[in-house]
Amino acid sequence: MIEIENHDLVIIGGGPAGLAAAYGAYAAGLKDILIIERDDHLGGILNQCIHNGFGLHRFKEELTGPEYADRYIKMLADTSVKIASDTMAIDLSKDHFVTVVSAKEGYRKIHGKAIILAMGCRERSRGAIAIPGDRCAGIYTAGAAQKYCNIDGYLVGKRIVILGSGDIGLIMARRMTLEGAKVLADVELCPYSNGLNRNIVQCLNDYDIPLYLSHTVTDIISDDRNKRVKQVVISKVDEHNKPIPGSEITFDCDCLLLSVGLIPENELSKKAGVELDNRTKGPVVCDNLETTVDGIFACGNVLQVHDLVDNVSAEGERAGKNAADYISNGQKEVSLVKAVPGDGIGYLCPQFIRRDLVTDYVDLFFRVRRPTGQVKIKVTAEGKEILSFPRLRVVPSEMESIRIKKTDMKDYSELTVSLLQEGQK
Repeated sequence: MIEIENHDLVIIGGGPAGLAAAYGAYAAGLKDILIIERDDHLGGILNQCIHNGFGLHRFKEELTGPEYADRYIKMLADTSVKIASDTMAIDLSKDHFVTVVSAKEGYRKIHGKAIILAMGCRERSRGAIAIPGDRCAGIYTAGAAQKYCNIDGYLVGKRIVILGSGDIGLIMARRMTLEGAKVLADVELCPYSNGLNRNIVQCLNDYDIPLYLSHTVTDIISDDRNKRVKQVVISKVDEHNKPIPGSEITFDCDCLLLSVGLIPENELSKKAGVELDNRTKGPVVCDNLETTVDGIFACGNVLQVHDLVDNVSAEGERAGKNAADYISNGQKEVSLVKAVPGDGIGYLCPQFIRRDLVTDYVDLFFRVRRPTGQVKIKVTAEGKEILSFPRLRVVPSEMESIRIKKTDMKDYSELTVSLLQEGQK
């Protein structure tokens, strides 16, 4: 018979979202908190992000990833928060039982009065996007290459092509250049970059690395002798993303890095019966970040892919505070308003708003489908416009948000958020 270990709050994931959630819950008065982390140290992805640019919003100063993580680790050091590191959560039930395994303590079950999901994301691999060509050595996801370089001390290649202009790919273009490698090109399928504009400037433009928009990799050629990447062929694509014959460009290289998107780690969420949004690939949540399963909350990149870790931390602290309120006061019967993404909007989060808000407002987060200048974010209900928010420019790489006041919702059962270009009605 396995003895059950009980805690008030169990947080799965000790990265930026999980650390912030623990801090938010503790600050709200909760003392019995356990963080489950599969690595042997806290910090998650931040530990391999040795570049600066973190913390400007949260700590009002510029920090590296490890420094940012260390701030939260130190903030928790003098609290009663417990850490189960080098421990892998392999199952989660809807009644809050977490099954974990570790080399030190073996197989055990943990129960929490509430659960916070903070497992983060994983990268899309070559198999997920079906790149043609030889299957050979020298092909890495950008995040894996970042870990090899920044933590393990290995240079993954000397002549490098990068597919995808996501932020990790852009940052690795600069990092590889600083390590002495030659980055030949950053290749992007879309007609626009998917990274933050500051990263395009600081990581590509400052190092004269060319960005090939509306291009993709159409062949990978290996060296017969050592079975490693020898050449990468890219081609221009048409408006349907189909390669255009005759537009091929061949690069002699020994490494291809893939920065082609992130997938929220929601295997445990599925096991618990949590409903997932087919747009975000993360849990469906209310404005208090509670999922469709009573007492299970979600925050960070497992919920929606963020571009700033400061926003991850803010969301994590809110999840911790709301989980503490749930444990103290229990589940409340609420009337919900559904938030629906309309024209030009990729997704909305949260997907539901409690009509009886604890606060006077709720922030809706979203990404647009394409870059657009001089637009209006329109909120409609029952066929009429109730709110509008002007924007000079919006891009898919940057998360946007709008604030809905409690008084704005009235008795509406559904709100639709749409993108209205200048001149449209």
